[in-house]
Amino acid sequence: MSEKLKELRERSQKRKKLLAQTLGVSSVSELRHALGASLDVPAKKQAAAEGGPDDDKPAAKDQPDELVYTDSSTFLKGTQSSNPHNDYCQHFVDTGQRPQNFIRDVGLADRFEEYPKLRELIKLKDDLIAETATPPMYLKCDLKTFDLNELNNKFDVLLVEPPLGGAWRWRDVLDLELQQLAQPRAFVFLWCGSSDGLDMGRECLKKWGFRRCEDICWIKTNINNPGHSKNLEQNAVFQRTKEHCLMGIKGTVRRSVDGDFIHANVDIDLIISEDAEFGSAEKPIEIFHIMEHFCLGRRRIHLFGRDSTIRPGWVTLGHELTNSNFNASLYASYFLGGRSHTGCTERIEALRPKSPPAAGKTRPRRPGFRPRPRTNV
Repeated sequence: MSEKLKELRERSQKRKKLLAQTLGVSSVSELRHALGASLDVPAKKQAAAEGGPDDDKPAAKDQPDELVYTDSSTFLKGTQSSNPHNDYCQHFVDTGQRPQNFIRDVGLADRFEEYPKLRELIKLKDDLIAETATPPMYLKCDLKTFDLNELNNKFDVLLVEPPLGGAWRWRDVLDLELQQLAQPRAFVFLWCGSSDGLDMGRECLKKWGFRRCEDICWIKTNINNPGHSKNLEQNAVFQRTKEHCLMGIKGTVRRSVDGDFIHANVDIDLIISEDAEFGSAEKPIEIFHIMEHFCLGRRRIHLFGRDSTIRPGWVTLGHELTNSNFNASLYASYFLGGRSHTGCTERIEALRPKSPPAAGKTRPRRPGFRPRPRTNV
């Protein structure tokens, strides 16, 4: 067998081993089963491999074995094959697997594996939040008729999760008097779906006395239940696989000087997690981490909560709760003596991202630094 053919076969075997490692199979022989593909070898090439009368002939035209791909059912992500089929949109059309399913390291556990300082910061903040959290309180009530003034408390963080599509419409959400629950400096997080919900959500923030400052987007994967949605919204042009949570601010909060109340830039404005089952109102738990990491205020309330969302450090209100334990005076006592904030440790302060210098202010120049002279154009 010629040296050229040996080289080509060795190169082909290396490609197959790399592909097997990428797909997590134990050996090259299992690639057919893993890919649903066939290793088609021409008859002449097979005869040459087994040894025959043509062994002495030059094999310049022989090519290495290649995996045969027929459609995106053999979809591969990030392979070095000459036919990788990295068309996520076509793969969604063929299989119903959403493109976001293939984004790596999106979970809270493994997101910061390559960033040890950020991982340490998140752990320290989570520990401090747990230490300073008030016992969970909850109140079963109908928010359409309940007088929010009866809570006799005001809050730093408000999470609103309206059950739209049932007995609640946007006009009902707009009628809520949430301005009665907000501290002079406060933040509200409002789940509003998408499309028209974004416009109505902004109307609600304005009516409650908040200014919209951020938009957190939940990108929904369907790894556990791939397929095309059979519950399309009536006016939708595309299949909707995301929801928005609008963030509003009340009062004056500057990230450069109010480090006792907010820690900016710790988290991002994107959540990637599995879509809830059809009919479920569950939202990703990561929204709680984002709010708690950002705002150091300890007075937090969740409107339209459920038994599954009862959480230390929060007051939960909603008609789906099965019990109540809220005590206004006891809750207020947790914050006496200036204990309304979680505080901060020296290590957290050293690790947390700092805001850039304000406009018009420059950083100290390096010794010997000379600014470039301006030229008139």
